[in-house]
Amino acid sequence: MLASLSAFFWLLLLYFHFVVLGGNTVDDSSLVDRISASSESINTHPSDSQSTPISRRNNAQPDPVSPRSNAQSTPMSRPSNARPMPANPPPTITEPKAENFPFLGALRTIENKSDPCGGRYIYVHDLPPRFNEDMLKECKSLNIWANMCKFTTNCGLGPPLENVEGVFSDSGWYATNQFAVDLIFTNRMKQYECLTRDSSLAAAIFVPFYAGFDIARYLWGYNTSTRDAASLALVDWLMKKPEWSIMGGKDHFLVAGRITWDFRRLSDEDSDWGNKLLFLPAAKNMSMLVVESSPWNANDFGIPYPTYFHPAKDADVFIWQDRMRKLERKWLFSFAGAPRPGNPKSIRGQIINECKKSNVCKLLECDFGESKCHSPSSIMKMFQSSLFCLQPQGDSYTRRSAFDSILAGCIPVFFHPGSAYTQYTWHLPKNYSKYSVFIPEDDIRKRNITIEQRLSQISPEEVKIMREEVISLIPRLIYADPRSKLETLKDAFDVAVQAVINKVTKMRRDIIDGRTDKDFIEELSWKYALLEEGQYVGLHEWDPFFSKPKGGNVESKDLSAEAAKNSWKSEQRIHS
Repeated sequence: MLASLSAFFWLLLLYFHFVVLGGNTVDDSSLVDRISASSESINTHPSDSQSTPISRRNNAQPDPVSPRSNAQSTPMSRPSNARPMPANPPPTITEPKAENFPFLGALRTIENKSDPCGGRYIYVHDLPPRFNEDMLKECKSLNIWANMCKFTTNCGLGPPLENVEGVFSDSGWYATNQFAVDLIFTNRMKQYECLTRDSSLAAAIFVPFYAGFDIARYLWGYNTSTRDAASLALVDWLMKKPEWSIMGGKDHFLVAGRITWDFRRLSDEDSDWGNKLLFLPAAKNMSMLVVESSPWNANDFGIPYPTYFHPAKDADVFIWQDRMRKLERKWLFSFAGAPRPGNPKSIRGQIINECKKSNVCKLLECDFGESKCHSPSSIMKMFQSSLFCLQPQGDSYTRRSAFDSILAGCIPVFFHPGSAYTQYTWHLPKNYSKYSVFIPEDDIRKRNITIEQRLSQISPEEVKIMREEVISLIPRLIYADPRSKLETLKDAFDVAVQAVINKVTKMRRDIIDGRTDKDFIEELSWKYALLEEGQYVGLHEWDPFFSKPKGGNVESKDLSAEAAKNSWKSEQRIHS
């Protein structure tokens, strides 16, 4: 009996080992790989603030969530050495799912058709007041030549303009400073209908830093440490926030209502211009919206200068558009501006001379002291009576005047693609011939054809079609009153926010799918925004306008510093 019991015990033990346990064994190396992949996809975030900047077009960078770029699998796929799993595998070795991406909650809101804000939520960082509100308390220090306090009233719109000459509407018109977008945009964001306090649902994250106001305080007479202090403190603050770690800041954006060259100082010499905000490694991951962007850098994007018109309701826009359609325009073309005798490359002098000699050109000369050129009513009155408005380069590529002329229903004439076509790709049609005329600067320098001859060749029917296109663009180029909201129309704020959301959403989907653009060339950033889906960067007719001389940053140093300084001199001219 004892022998029988002993034999039965060993038979039972062997059966349990080979039949019960044997059926559930897995490859140990496969288990390690799976757990490793899962833990990396959940817990690993980008720690290197010097990661590649976001490109201007659909060129997502390597997945910041899972840095194993040389692995054979992603958190969404099985390791290649894994054996088939049983029907009911133990929970500890389930494959990592797409849910491991921390931004999937935001992407899922797009699929919720019952949610009007699905895919459009914006999370706004609650910055310490030193980065925004405290600057307004010291508004007298925001410009060395003008008291900016009056321009910060009415949520950044400035004081109301009286319609004495009947040039404006009776309401919605303000003496808005051209560099007040920081404040206007932030106040518009406060009225945005899809704000969220849950950052995990956010399609993008807004940083309400008054970058333009900050640098404006210290551009003259301050060392680089003072000029950089707020930018460095901001980046330090942001990088400590949990929202930053999700994508290393690539879903963040901020607004600076000045030209990009004020934020691109190339050295730490006190004599060099501006601060280095846009060269900070962390800032390169964010999108920065400026009134003039760099054609050679990928982390800034052009948005319109503010005009004088800030409607509170749709009807105000419709009435204005209808009025611009019906105006009689007695001048073929007009120009408001001053010559640039110190700039041998400027064509302004030739434009002014031609306008003076022409019977069909209206000229408003701008210079130091009192001038009708600095009067909003005089400028708008001239634009409203002109078919075409000349918009050569100012001190830098762009001018506020271009948006004033479009607001007046006047067809803009550009002489450099950097004045509009490569700048405001979110807001203007890619087919620039629909709403503007392009005359290359060299045509003016070489006198191949006069401006009057060129414009006279455009038939009245073509002019009518172009003017209608210009008038149709007005809503998306103006900033509505921040204290209200347009009902059906999308203004410049709405267009910019949606463009940022589209950009971040595309990037997130590319990260999930493992798509990258290793061939992206940042120096050719201006080209990417002009491409249609599926097109590749190649030779372009505008290459000569943006070609860089040998020596790397020679052109940037000459262009950025001098253009920015001259821009400030222009402000001195306006306020003197």
